[in-house]
Amino acid sequence: MPVKPNKKSVSLTGVCTAEDAEALQAWLGANPAGTVGLGKCDSLHTACLQVLMAAGRRTTGQPTDPALARIVSAALTPRA
Repeated sequence: MPVKPNKKSVSLTGVCTAEDAEALQAWLGANPAGTVGLGKCDSLHTACLQVLMAAGRRTTGQPTDPALARIVSAALTPRA
């Protein structure tokens, strides 16, 4: 299971598919102060990225793929 919840955070690991977006959104909705760990994420479907963008949560770590890390960083960086 790519969405691994803990008490105060959720980790995205391996390949996160469109089907994982619902579990991610449910966890974020139930844990308004929770953070998201991306350090073990190898691939992230755009549905999951959209959930993260809408949630506006603090993330830790970067995806393992450098290109994905750049995309995620750009998408999740707040704009002035």
